[in-house]
Formats: sequence, structure tokens, C-alpha cells
Amino acid sequence: MPVITLPDGSTRSYDGPVRGDEIAASIGAGLAKAALAVRVEGTLKDLDTTITEDSTVAIVTAKDPDALELMRHDAAHLLAEAAKELFPDVQVTFGPATENGFYYDFAREDPFSTHDLEKLEQRMREIVDRNEPITREVWSRDQAIEYFSSIGEKYKAEWIPEIPQGEELKVYSQGAFTDLCRGPHLPSTGKLGKAFKLLRVSGAYWRGDANNDQLQRIYGTCFPTQKELDAYLHMLEEAEKRDHRRIGREMDLFHMQEEALGSTFWHPRGWTLYREIEGYMRRKLDRANYHEIKTPQLVDRSLWEASGHWEKFRENMFSSHTEDGRIFALKPMNCPGHVQVFKQGIKSYRDLPLRFAEFGSCHRYEPHGALHGIMRVRNFTQDDAHIFCTEDQITAESIDFCDLLQDIYRDFGYQDVRVKFSDRPEKRAGSDETWDRAEGALKEAVEAAGLPYTMNPGEGAFYGPKLEFVLRDAIGRDWQCGTLQVDFVLPERLDAHYTGEDGERHRPVMLHRAILGSFERWIGILIEQHAGRFPLWLAPTQAVVATITSDADDYATEVRDALRAAGIRAETDLRNEKINYKVREHSHAKTPAIFVVGKREAEEKTVAIRRLGTQKQEVLALSDAVTRFCEEAQPPA
Repeated sequence: MPVITLPDGSTRSYDGPVRGDEIAASIGAGLAKAALAVRVEGTLKDLDTTITEDSTVAIVTAKDPDALELMRHDAAHLLAEAAKELFPDVQVTFGPATENGFYYDFAREDPFSTHDLEKLEQRMREIVDRNEPITREVWSRDQAIEYFSSIGEKYKAEWIPEIPQGEELKVYSQGAFTDLCRGPHLPSTGKLGKAFKLLRVSGAYWRGDANNDQLQRIYGTCFPTQKELDAYLHMLEEAEKRDHRRIGREMDLFHMQEEALGSTFWHPRGWTLYREIEGYMRRKLDRANYHEIKTPQLVDRSLWEASGHWEKFRENMFSSHTEDGRIFALKPMNCPGHVQVFKQGIKSYRDLPLRFAEFGSCHRYEPHGALHGIMRVRNFTQDDAHIFCTEDQITAESIDFCDLLQDIYRDFGYQDVRVKFSDRPEKRAGSDETWDRAEGALKEAVEAAGLPYTMNPGEGAFYGPKLEFVLRDAIGRDWQCGTLQVDFVLPERLDAHYTGEDGERHRPVMLHRAILGSFERWIGILIEQHAGRFPLWLAPTQAVVATITSDADDYATEVRDALRAAGIRAETDLRNEKINYKVREHSHAKTPAIFVVGKREAEEKTVAIRRLGTQKQEVLALSDAVTRFCEEAQPPA
């Protein structure tokens, strides 16, 4: 007689083994109809799972946080079933749920077209209408290999021997489609609903290896309701309009090219934006008592071996062999170099905390397919810093850092910031005792800072746990930018020490921290956040002085020079074009203000100012216009 404990603490007893759907029905008809799965002792399982012993049980409905991933997983299976029905020659591989939807990889000679996606989506809707029961069986490995081989699914048959021997081999069937899957799944295809959309096709490789067969990956998304789906599709439309690569071209900020894959060619306007952000960050760091340093980009392999990066990070590092037999590597990160600076000379406890900051140029090998404009590159500059402190100083330094980070994010217009706590990964350096201390110290610090956080299990750095700061942009997307990491390992590996109050040698704690993450990615995020319409202080060109007639050319130059003298980034447009054409062109280039001048303005020493996004213009005396504009353009801090 299993006793079932429900989420509200109430209990129910049953005469014998009981299934999840039977528990839902015993609670109420409404819950039985809405039930999608069951959570037993915290583990999500199929609704028809039989429970034989006392357990805590929750019935999962579409309102449950676990339901979204479950539905997206089912949508992937629905896509595979539709593909097998419409294109019998296709072979299926795998189709997981993802953060924003799902995908399924297919082997097929002919490429899928946009029209094929429409046909697949329509057939998926028909399968929902059929409301096919989804059933689960456990097979032996031989049985599964024989079955999938017999129906021509060589990829499934090839994968089966990779499944650990102690793990159950489950297959799920819906209609005539049977797939190898860990589950769980919905009770039937009708439970999925029709709030899904197929989005695009891209290339992929079997088992993620470029040496294997090329596959076609169909991406889609799925939500519990049509309203949520419509909101997501609207966000995708907005994201396409804001694509930093397109806006970067329109505003002449930067370009990328094959000869320097994963590196950015900054144009004058883009570099102006970069330098403005760098200058702002430098001012903030100076006031927070950071010491800016600069460390080499090319360092002997021995240092990376000592730090542990060569073992853990080798595949992502660029290296160079010299004629004398030495191996050097371009730095993928700045931390070992900062330890070398710390080690120069004798450090006392009185010197701590010691904060080293560097706008450090780093190189990491990213696969070609992972590169994405300036958001994901191989050469980038981190706003990196390392704080060397005592264990007793971790909390105070962490609070100060969190305050600094939030202050900077607010200056850039980000109010919604979430914190994730990433604990020890599977591959890591240091003992469990060291990790216990580091995780405990970081938790104490984030709680003392008054920041709510969610756990992000297993995602810490190989040398220590970290906080990840995730900001939400104007269209609802999340971007992980800042980090704070507590490291007891690297100072030990690289033999960093200070002299304590007792006259003995002690290891410092090393706090790794970044706020922007990298300048390249941060600028890409800013471009998409503002759709290129930067706040005045950030705009690469803050004002253009455009002439109505050539009679005003000399006065336009005078206006530009007055603006520049006041610190405004101003240009002139003296072309022999109509003023409406000039205004339209500079508006398209996201110039915040256009100072229109003609013969009358030259005679009266005035300017007519047109602001980006408005048809109105304001006529001011030149001196008043310069004073006001200069005040508006002042950067924060």
C-alpha cells in the first residue's frame, strides 16, 4: 500500500501499485485531463509510470516549469514522425529540446526547402489531431539494433552500443513511428497542442564530428500557448531587425573577413564607440582603486602547464613553435599573467586587497560554425581584473564588485540583472575540501550582497565556483556578461604568496572578475539593445552639420568646429544634395542630431536641430545649441 505525499503535504494511500495518471484521476477530473507527466521523488517521469512504494509525487501540467522542456522534446519527435511520413527516404538521428525550442537532425540527400518546412509543420498539426497514444517499452540492445537496422535507420543502430550497459534502453512509439529515447514523453500527441513553429534548416555533423556524415538540422520552437508562441516569434522578428552585423554595416562600424576569421576590423566610427566604452570603464576602475597593468600576449607553454590551462584548455589555444624548439601560446585568458605581476617583489598583508585590471587581448580557437559576428570571435579584449585578497576579505571585495557591476550596468541602461551560482564542474583542479571552502565563501558573499540567485550546477570554472551575471535586453533576451570567481587553486599552482601579520608566508585568494565580459560581445549586445540608436554619450557620430545650400558651407564648418571644441563628435555634410535626402541618409545611419544650416542660419548665427526619430526641429542660437548639446552628451561618471 504505497502512501503518496502530494506537494501540499497531504497524503493518499492506495491498495497496491498505482500509476501517475491514476493518482491524477483520484484527485480530480480536471487534473486528470490536464496531466502531462509525473514527478516522483523529484524526477520527471512518464504519466503512466507505476509507483510501488511510498513516494512524494507531483502531477505535471502545462503550467509547471518542467512542462516546457517536455513539450519541446515531444515536438522534436512529432517533427521526426512527420518527416518519416512525408519523406520515407529520410533517416532520423537525434532531436533534443533546447533553451529556446528544439531541433532534429536528419540524413537525406536532397536539401529541405522552406516549402518542405511548411509541409512538415502542417503534417505535425495533423498528427496532433490524431491524438496518437505515446507508449514506452524497454528493449535489449540486440533487439534494438536488429529493429533499427531492419528499417534502415543506421544512425540509431550505430549509437545503441554507446549506451552504458547499466542504463535501460527505452523506445517510444506514436502511430507508426518508433524512436530510441530516454524520455519522458507526453501521454499522447494531442496533449502537445499546436503552439509550435518550424524556423529554419542548417547543417550539422553526425555526432558533432566534422569527419562524419553531414546532416540537416531543422530548428523549431514550441510553447504551451499560442500567445507565448506569438510573443516569441515577435521577439525573433525584432532580433532580426536589430542584428548587430547588419546595423554594423549600415553604420560603418566594423567588418569581418575570411583572411582574419573570428577577428574584427574596426572602422573609425566603430573604434570611436569602442574607445568611449574603454574610457568610461577606465574611469570607473580608477575610482574603485584598481591598478591597470598590461601583460604579454605570447607566453611560453611552461606557464600554461603550471597554471593547468594547457591540460584543461589546450584545444582552444593557438600555439607557435620557434626555431629553438620552444612552444609559445597566445593567451586565452589573463589570469596567469596577473599572478606573475603579483609575484614581483615581496607582498605583505598590508598590501591586500590588491586589484589588477587589464583590457587584455585574448585569443581562443572557436569552431568556424560557432562564430557569430562580433558576439562570438577568436580574438577579443576582456575587461578583466583579478583581486588578490585574504580569505577574510572575500565577502567585502565581492560586495564592492557587485555594487560596481550593477552601477555600470545601470549606466548602460540595463536594469534587469539576474545572478546564477555555478558550482564545481566534473573536470576541475583542486581538492573537494578546497572547493567546499571556495563555494562556501562565494555563497556567503553573494548573500551578504543581498543578491538573489539561482543554481547553475556543474558550470563553474575548472579552478573555482563563479557567479554569472545575466542581463535582460530590450526585447527580452538574456545575455550572460559579468562573472565573479573565487579561486584558491591558481595561487597555489603558481606559488603566489604574501607575508602575513604573523611573519609567515600565506596564499592569497584570487578573485577573477569581469563586468562587460569582452568589448566585442558587449558592443554587439549594445548595438542590438539600442538597434543602433545609441545614447548620445555613446554615439560614434553625435551630430552632423548639414547644409541646405552651398552658401552656408563656411558657416557649417564654423558650427562643426564649435561643437568639436566643446568635445562633441561632429561632422559636416556639404554635398550638393537636397536637405531632405541628407536628413534621411543620416537618420538611417542613426545619427542622434542633425544641425541644419542655410543662408538665413548663417546670417543669424543659429542652427535648426533635428533629433533622430522626430520630424520636428528646434531653432537655437549657436552658442545655446552648443552649450545644451554638450551637457546632454556628457558620459556617466
